Amino acid sequence: MRVRTDVPALSRLFDYAVPDSWTDDVVVGTRVRVALHGRRVGGWVVDDDVTPPEGVEPLPLKGWSGWGPPPPVIDLAEWAAWRWAGPVPFFLGVASPLRPVRRLPAVPEGAPDTGAPDRAAGAPDPGAPGTGPPADTGPLATASLATAFADMVARAVGEGAVMEGTSTVLRIPPTTDLIDLVLSVVHAPETVARSGGVLVLVPSVGWAERLCGRLVRRGYRATTDWAAARAGWPIVVGSRAAAWAPLPNLSAALVLDAHDESYREESAPTYSAVDVVTERARRAGSPCIVTSPCPSTVVRAGRAEHTLPVAAERAGWSAVERVDRRGADPRTGMFSEEFVRLARAVLDDPDGVARRGPLVCFYDRTGRARLLACAHCGELARCTTCGAAVAQGGTGLRCPRCGSERPVVCAACGKLRMKTLRAGVSRLREELAALLGTEVGEVSGPSVPRSVAAGAGEPPSGGDGIPATPVLVGTEAVLHRVRRAAAVVFLDIDLHLLAPRFSATDETLALLVRASRMVGPRHTGPAWARLLVQTRVPDHPVVEAVARGDLSGVAEAEEAMRRSARLPPFSALAALSGPLAAGYAGDLRVAGAGTGVTLSELPDGGYLVQAPDHGALCDLLASVPRPGGRGLRVAVDPAAV
Repeated sequence: MRVRTDVPALSRLFDYAVPDSWTDDVVVGTRVRVALHGRRVGGWVVDDDVTPPEGVEPLPLKGWSGWGPPPPVIDLAEWAAWRWAGPVPFFLGVASPLRPVRRLPAVPEGAPDTGAPDRAAGAPDPGAPGTGPPADTGPLATASLATAFADMVARAVGEGAVMEGTSTVLRIPPTTDLIDLVLSVVHAPETVARSGGVLVLVPSVGWAERLCGRLVRRGYRATTDWAAARAGWPIVVGSRAAAWAPLPNLSAALVLDAHDESYREESAPTYSAVDVVTERARRAGSPCIVTSPCPSTVVRAGRAEHTLPVAAERAGWSAVERVDRRGADPRTGMFSEEFVRLARAVLDDPDGVARRGPLVCFYDRTGRARLLACAHCGELARCTTCGAAVAQGGTGLRCPRCGSERPVVCAACGKLRMKTLRAGVSRLREELAALLGTEVGEVSGPSVPRSVAAGAGEPPSGGDGIPATPVLVGTEAVLHRVRRAAAVVFLDIDLHLLAPRFSATDETLALLVRASRMVGPRHTGPAWARLLVQTRVPDHPVVEAVARGDLSGVAEAEEAMRRSARLPPFSALAALSGPLAAGYAGDLRVAGAGTGVTLSELPDGGYLVQAPDHGALCDLLASVPRPGGRGLRVAVDPAAV
């Protein structure tokens, strides 16, 4: 037996013999304990057909630790180690159970019951994003939407069957019920004809549990358990780590909300579960379908794209009201007249907050960008080259995205005086409580939420530690933790629209998707059930596209920008950081000479490696030995650039 140990720094494979006294099966993927340099370490069997060199007597295995990933996942881990410049044991560890699995459960017998959907009447349940009831879209009835989904899936799965391993992206509005999509994939003739299970990925563990529960209640044999997946259950649901779920055979793969940042591992190796599943399906010759209300250029690259009819897509987004803040009275602070009217309408409706949730106000105080505006005309200080917000550096204005500099002059009116637009979320909470005369809770990060009441003490908390107040204000955490809202207000969306990152468009769209799910689709609730977006760039393509419910124009513009700037997916990037980054960057520069690979220094002292494609980048990273120690971090496909 050939064994790969779980020692990350050890890439060599070792041969061992199976003791004659063992009664447990030892196959490729089995987890074992072996003797190595006087100590016992864990490992995985990666080959069971090995002939040792003549005259060499392999040591016996020391222990059988249970079931591990199947052979296709073992091979996939080798590819992932090359693709994201990480150790193979890391990926095998992700693909293995947390505790030893010595017996596999039996697969329940019987065909799934395709009975009536478990939909409840009324508004959608944003607590289970993408799995709540579909919108009542007026002329486009629920049956029509289900038919449209079925048609999309039939085309996507059919393409995957004809061109084995083909990956397809479906652009589906945020408030629609994706369980119909899941069932369409499960029941597609091409899926049924293949022997194997359907792998469904969702962004979070909570979403996976809710979706699996709905499938089980309908009579489907679905699971989130590692051992059940290894035993061959027909439907496996999970979050990022489930990309490595141990299905012996894969008949189809489905990734919901492929744009979500939770699919990417933050620590190195920075692998993407979407890319892992795509490669896994390609190797298995199975169709892979990814869905998103706002698929990024990277997600769309190399995939056929299908969309719903324009009317159906528009109906699946919340209504959006844009508030132009360029000429706002500075005495109003962050709260426009339109916002006050919306807040009063929600709070004065006896059933508003009680039935639909609190009024949610979003403001990212960290913002990651310092916003300046002209004190005369109110125009934002933006880079004339790339459009990002500029910050004051020294005696001028500097763009943190592209590095260009210019004098402190308003590009719109030529005036010289700028004002800083900045406020903390805690201060906003106090101002909002005084303005509305009601209790206002704060949700910001992992800390315990705070609240302020007009003349009252701390109110009780709702679910997940959320204050049980009619109004909530918070940073991005409020969009992740609150499950339902009467309306959502973006007090200053420009912090994200104009952020000095090339991913600003994708990140802003993701925030608007979350908010839309909290409020629900347009035309299905009170007039105040909408997104209110306060901005100084009301004609920004992202804001206009979401207001229309059609993102085609944004996707085309983003693709053109990335192509001209040679950004992913039209190049491949890796970020080097740490005390040893400079030395390693020098070695890469020498080895990569003449290959089209370039290196540049980053403002934080790290280095950015850019290559024409991942083949050139990953081959270079694999060929250059890394320095010893932990003073180097290599992040392939860095999220923040």
